[in-house]
Amino acid sequence: MTDVSVVNSGGTQRNRISIFLSVFDVHVNRSPISGVIREVQYQRGKFLNAMSAHSAEENEQNIVTVEGDGQTVVFKQIAGLLARRIVFHPEVGDRLERGQRVGLIKFGSRVDVLFDASATLKVKVGDRVKGGASVLAHLQPKGELAAAGNSRASERAR
Repeated sequence: MTDVSVVNSGGTQRNRISIFLSVFDVHVNRSPISGVIREVQYQRGKFLNAMSAHSAEENEQNIVTVEGDGQTVVFKQIAGLLARRIVFHPEVGDRLERGQRVGLIKFGSRVDVLFDASATLKVKVGDRVKGGASVLAHLQPKGELAAAGNSRASERAR
């Protein structure tokens, strides 16, 4: 973990967890929650050192929005100084399971995960995390949103 902070994303305050992946780390990326991909946005950019705070905004990246259980979580695959290739296979509308492999970033890179401001973060700067095993945060159910999602799922099941 290289950074834990509050950022403004799309006009909404969110908790951001930044995970730097060195050239010695495994660069497979996994879905932080179960849900449906609502948006995938590719952003051209620079190839600054992924440890730099500026890399989160200026570097080439893939921005993925996933909705599930009344929550919206955004994660960013951010290219680094050496990482020049981002791989992401799922498409908008695909259903993901928490911890499911979704792609990778080749060589030194960074992944940012943006949670709702109400999320209880379970990691701190300096922690070493493992994809598919480490709990980054606990999300609070969103009452009406969660109920709406469950009723839509029930309607489809009929």
